[in-house]
Amino acid sequence: MSDRSGSVSPSAVAAFITRKRRFGVSPVWLVPLLAALIGLSLLISSTLSKGSRIFVTFQSAEGLEPHKTRVKVRNVVIGEVSAVALNKDRTGVVATVDLDASARAFTAEDSLFWVVRPRIGVTGVSGLDTVLSGPFIAADSGTSGHTKKHFVGQEAPPPITYGAKGTRFTLHAADMGSLEVGSPVYYRRIQVGQIAACHLSADGKGVDAEIFINAPNDSFVTTDTRFWNASGIGMTVDADGLKIKTESVSTILAGGVAFVEPDYRTNAPRAAEHARFMLFDDQQKALSPPDGEPGYIRMIFSQSLRGLEVNSPVEFMGITLGRVVSVDLDYDAASKSFTSIVGAQIYPDRLGMANEKIVKTLGVTDDARTAQLIADFVKRGLRAQPRSESLLTGQLYISLGFIANAAPVPFDVSAQPLIIPTVPGELEKMQEQVQQIIDKFSNVPVQEIAGNFNGSLGEAQKTFRLFNAQVMPELHGVLLQSRSTLDIAGAALAEDSPVHQQIDRTIDDVQRMARSVRVLTDYLSRNPEALIRGRTRQDRPGVYQRIAPAQQAD
Repeated sequence: MSDRSGSVSPSAVAAFITRKRRFGVSPVWLVPLLAALIGLSLLISSTLSKGSRIFVTFQSAEGLEPHKTRVKVRNVVIGEVSAVALNKDRTGVVATVDLDASARAFTAEDSLFWVVRPRIGVTGVSGLDTVLSGPFIAADSGTSGHTKKHFVGQEAPPPITYGAKGTRFTLHAADMGSLEVGSPVYYRRIQVGQIAACHLSADGKGVDAEIFINAPNDSFVTTDTRFWNASGIGMTVDADGLKIKTESVSTILAGGVAFVEPDYRTNAPRAAEHARFMLFDDQQKALSPPDGEPGYIRMIFSQSLRGLEVNSPVEFMGITLGRVVSVDLDYDAASKSFTSIVGAQIYPDRLGMANEKIVKTLGVTDDARTAQLIADFVKRGLRAQPRSESLLTGQLYISLGFIANAAPVPFDVSAQPLIIPTVPGELEKMQEQVQQIIDKFSNVPVQEIAGNFNGSLGEAQKTFRLFNAQVMPELHGVLLQSRSTLDIAGAALAEDSPVHQQIDRTIDDVQRMARSVRVLTDYLSRNPEALIRGRTRQDRPGVYQRIAPAQQAD
């Protein structure tokens, strides 16, 4: 309390000092408080710089090591594997990945992760740099606006990564054959893309392959572009010899797809993204003109069709008009026999100019007029006949053609589908001819011929016995006499025989006579008048001239 003069009592001052110390903070506590604030800021900074934590499931933990395996994008580290453990059902492993703060885009739900390790395949060798540095997890950011923490890792690198420029298209085929994800796509034998994905079509009756064509080559894909399976080797044999076609060596091993725009189609607009195309089996089918709307026919055969299968060709005068779509067996209760019913799909547009003229003649190609036209063809001998496509494999095909002198048959123009009359195949005709030959042989009187033949053999045996008994002894005597005659002739012609000496003297006389004749002819050629007046003394030969002086001297 204070007195009236305004002075403060000592007790009041002591009480004030006591209250001030009770509610004050000592400076010593500022040091731990400051340390706590610094630690909290470091924790917040570390949390913000660490980024998100995600979990990636793989089939195996091969090459994954905690705190060693990195996560890279274009060889830039964006995270690290902090733990690896089995998943709950023990069918795989879960890798815990801590991403950097700058890698938040890789938490998009369509992001992809895969392990990069050395790989050797038919398409090439990849990941060799990991032999020394070890495997790492590669990532590809997605484009989705939604994020998630759990991902399923890819077992193989995706063919298309984020940021690649190009266009995607869809190819439909009955099956993929040797094609797979990553198979190349060629344009004029230059790789311009690859297959990005494969899956069954919605109805399960085929497969759809999604291809990616890199820019700027995607501009070559138009609405009229044709795609075909370029896998393996294509061989053709014609008048020029054997020809082998293939896109590249890699397509022989890994398969591939090729495309081009037909020459008869020009100035077609560019195809839109995700446009659908048909994938043909080969280039010839791909570049063939459009088949148009198909028609269906049915044929009934009473013979065995072993070797005729679905997709066997149906030809008309050497042109493949369609294919067989069904081969069924039927039973005729009236005749108690079995028949084969063949269904075929034909394409009239494949007849080319002939079909155009037929359409022009009919005016309107409705079913009634088409049936009437086929009825006229049947009257002229149109028949279906199975023929052998290969003697080695026994494959058959259906040939439509006009048979000369074909027997008339009924034709129902109202049948759906139209039933084309048939005739037996070439093999059946050959069997009938062989059977006819066998029947002719069976009608031959074999026993009678055999009896006559046995009689002839008996007569021949008698003749041979008579020959041995009578002719052979006489023939032996003649041979002995001939041998004796030859011995006499040989002795007469010996060098020391008189006959041989006489022959030598005769030959010498003939030679001297020939010389005399030659001298005479020479003299007459020089003195032809000697034939009239004779030879004078001066014209005598030298031998006579030498003798004449000696006679005169005597």
